[in-house]
Amino acid sequence: MNERIDAIVVGGGPAGSSAAWALRRGGLRVVVVDKAGFPRDKVCAGWVTPAVFAARGIDPKAYAAAGNVLQPITAFRSGLVDGKVVEVRYDEVVSYGILRREFDHYLLRHSGAALWLGRAVRRVRRWQGRWRIETEQETLEARWLIGAGGHFCPVARHLGARPGRGEPTVLAQEAELRLPAEALEDSPLRGDTPELRFFAELDGYAWVFRKGDWLNIGLGRENGHHISAQLDRLVARWQAEGLLPAGLALRPRGHAYLLYGHAHRRLFADGVLLVGDAVGLAYPQSGEGIRPAVESGLIAAEVILEAVDDTRAERLAAYPVRLAQRFGEPGADTAPWLPPTLKRRLARWILETPLTNRRLVVERWFLHRHQPPLMPA
Repeated sequence: MNERIDAIVVGGGPAGSSAAWALRRGGLRVVVVDKAGFPRDKVCAGWVTPAVFAARGIDPKAYAAAGNVLQPITAFRSGLVDGKVVEVRYDEVVSYGILRREFDHYLLRHSGAALWLGRAVRRVRRWQGRWRIETEQETLEARWLIGAGGHFCPVARHLGARPGRGEPTVLAQEAELRLPAEALEDSPLRGDTPELRFFAELDGYAWVFRKGDWLNIGLGRENGHHISAQLDRLVARWQAEGLLPAGLALRPRGHAYLLYGHAHRRLFADGVLLVGDAVGLAYPQSGEGIRPAVESGLIAAEVILEAVDDTRAERLAAYPVRLAQRFGEPGADTAPWLPPTLKRRLARWILETPLTNRRLVVERWFLHRHQPPLMPA
């Protein structure tokens, strides 16, 4: 089957569904192709700020009313793995806990695009001024192509990306499980207060997060070695301290992603743009990638709609400029090199001083309160 349309989006996660949604609002015929069927499990801590819902024009109350988990967050407890913990509280909801299999499915259905799910992309090629995507079942052609397939996106590979070869990658191990009733009764964890524990080198952190009767535990670290063993040790420690119940049947899963400013992937070419984790847009300090994914999808769609039928690469040159305007110049937030001893002292001061913990760690690194929502056109 060969169906001709306006735009193909490879990847149905938040970046791809947001790009598809904005392109559909602009009048384009869009197909989203993803190798997975939705809803699908996705390894992720799973919290989003109100700005994400605003950018997609979604009322959080409507999202919860549809039967989805939506855990209001009004506080954070953060500190070093071996240090003092500081609690920062607010009188309002500053973020939400979600389950990615529900959240991604909701955004995808909300996009209004045609969905080709359970279809792995086997080949990507430029053909007679158009893009051709081949799966085992069908072939699609369109003048526009968006690569939103995450770290190993086939479109990114076509543009020259080589995952795992020289890219400074964050490795993560996470587990999400439903707590039994007896564990819920005895748990000291509060759903409104995620627990964050940073490493002294500020190259990653671990978390424990309860969303209703769901528990998410994980650890992410730049170029992390033996990360599974590190997570095992932390879980054992938290169980000994009573933060976690004993006997949890954890089955951690791993994934990799790139931080904004740390990756050097090609962003665009004739008729094609990369968005979200396909290009490496996760926030450097927190590793959070949902908001950058959604916003990059909207920005990419905006650039395409402005180009109309002109698919030349020079017509898309505004895309990296707008990403830099939104997320900062690549590398601008990267901490300078410091001797290990001084770096540990700095980390302790940042995390154990209540004011810097609130203003820098929670509000800037995680909530990005300095950045207004990117509202839909």
